[in-house]
Order: sequence, then structure tokens, then C-alpha cells
Amino acid sequence: MAASSRSAARPGLSWDNAPLAPLVLVQGSEGLLVDRSIERITAQAKAADPQVERTVTLGSAYQSGELMMMTSPSLFGEARLIIIDSAETATDALITDVIEYVKSGPAPDVWLVIAHRGGVRGKKMLDAIKASGAPLVSCEPIKKDTDKVSFAAAEFKRAGRRASAGAVRALVEALGSSLRELAAACQQLIGDTEGAIDEATVDKYYGGRVEASGFKVADAAVAGNSAQAMSLLRHALATGADPVPIVAALALKVRTLAKAGALRSGRNASELGMAPWQADKARRELQNWTPDGIAEAIQAVAQADAEVKGQGRDPVYAVERAVLAITTAYGR
Repeated sequence: MAASSRSAARPGLSWDNAPLAPLVLVQGSEGLLVDRSIERITAQAKAADPQVERTVTLGSAYQSGELMMMTSPSLFGEARLIIIDSAETATDALITDVIEYVKSGPAPDVWLVIAHRGGVRGKKMLDAIKASGAPLVSCEPIKKDTDKVSFAAAEFKRAGRRASAGAVRALVEALGSSLRELAAACQQLIGDTEGAIDEATVDKYYGGRVEASGFKVADAAVAGNSAQAMSLLRHALATGADPVPIVAALALKVRTLAKAGALRSGRNASELGMAPWQADKARRELQNWTPDGIAEAIQAVAQADAEVKGQGRDPVYAVERAVLAITTAYGR
């Protein structure tokens, strides 16, 4: 095995820096990033040895002694890539065998990847791997919109495609609730379009999504345009949109207004988890809002959120009332 694969531990590596090493721990509950980490390591193993033998075992199916068998010296000395996936479902035998394997040191001509997709099962095993100095690839969920925008922008950059900042933001607004779906949308736009990707391109492909419809309703509502907001809302509901994600979009919009209000008191955008473009947009939207109006909007959204999630009899009426309450609070 090449000496370069025996890299020193680099805790918290991102998926696109996942290294080929004698032992690598891929840990986190964002499934897409775990999958990509494994794919990247697999590609590196094949590049290092096109004849590499790849074996995948699930943690829940592991039986005692399997790891010793898979890592025992090969008759012809060929390289082996062993992936133990879903280690969060590990059997007791797997936990015991991995700890013993770590103690004895890595086997020659073997690259071992342990993929743990979240949870507390196997903590002793994880601690042993980390203590050994093995590289740790962190695959935690991407929650902030700013980070999702960075992720989508990187997708286009890796493919050598230009995408405007507005297009990337629009795509995140339309599909940001699922990182896997966001990545798939980026790949579709890369594969199905030519030239620079702009907001019109994104709207053509994804403007009808529930999330996008919700944000359009929210934009109109915080602008005080009751006629447009209600028209967009009724269109969204008529085309199958569920009231729950629409209320979630309203809540996000109103919270952003509240954050923009905090900017007036001297707090900076990064401290509030906002990208500069989000802060600029929120400042513009805040011009006709008062603290009392924002408070009314927050209260209306909170009531609607409870009602669309089971506490009310008519979710459609609840979201309509919330939209009208927000537009009424505008300018107060």
C-alpha cells in the first residue's frame, strides 16, 4: 500500500477531502455526504490499484470473526477495500472486533472504512477509532441556508458550470429542505441545460415546487401585497401544496425580518446566521415594518403552525388567515 495513504489524522474532514487510509471513520447523519465520502474513497482505491477487491458489509449483518477473515493476509497480496456501512446498527461482535483490530494495528494492503450514520450505538468502537488517530470525515446535516448555498455553488463549480448567485439562492429556496434533492437538482440542471444558469432557468425547472410556492407566498405577504399573496396561496393549494410547508416558509420569512430588526441594534449578519445577501434583502423588506407589526406576524404564524399540525379543524383556513394577518401587520 502506498505510504501516502497512511496520512496523519485530520479530524473533521469534509466529504470532498475524504482520504484513502488504512482506517477511516465516516461519521454523520447526512446520508448524501456519507455516500459521497465512500464513493470518493472507493475512487481513490481504484486509482491506486485498479484490481482492488471491494467488500461491503452492513453493521447489522456482521458476524463474529468476519473482520479478521476479510483483513487476513492475501495469498497474492492484492489490495482490499473493506467498507462496513451502517455501523450505527452494529452487532456486539462488530464492536468487539473493530476495537481489537484497532488495538492490533492496520493489516497490510487493506483500506478499512467504517461508516456510522448517526446515533449512540457503538460509542466505544468510535472512541477507539478516533483515539487511534485515524482520519475522521464529518458528515453532519447542513442546516444553514448560507451553507446550502455554498454547497450548491460548489456543485456547479465542480462541473465547470457558471451559475448566478440569484440562481443558486432560488434553487436553495425551492429544494433546500433536502440536501440529496438539492444535489440531484444541481445535477439535472448541469445535465439538461447549456450555458450559464440563471434564475429564469431555475424557475423553469423548479418554480412550481411546494417549497418555492411557499416562499413566493411569503415574499408577497411580507411586502404587504395581500392580493398577490392570496392569489399565489390559492394557486399553490390548488396545485397540491400542503399548508404545513407553506406555513414553514411564512415562519422562516418572519423570523428573517426579526433578525433584520436585530441588525439595527448593531449585531452583524454572521452572528445571526445570515449571509450578506440575506441581510441586505431583509433590510429592504424591513423598511415598512415596525416591531409591533413583526410581533403580530410572529403570533399569527405561531397560531397557524399549531393549527395546520392538528390543533385546528381547517388547515387551509388557518394558512389563509395567517397570510392576511401578515399583510395587515405590514406598515403598522
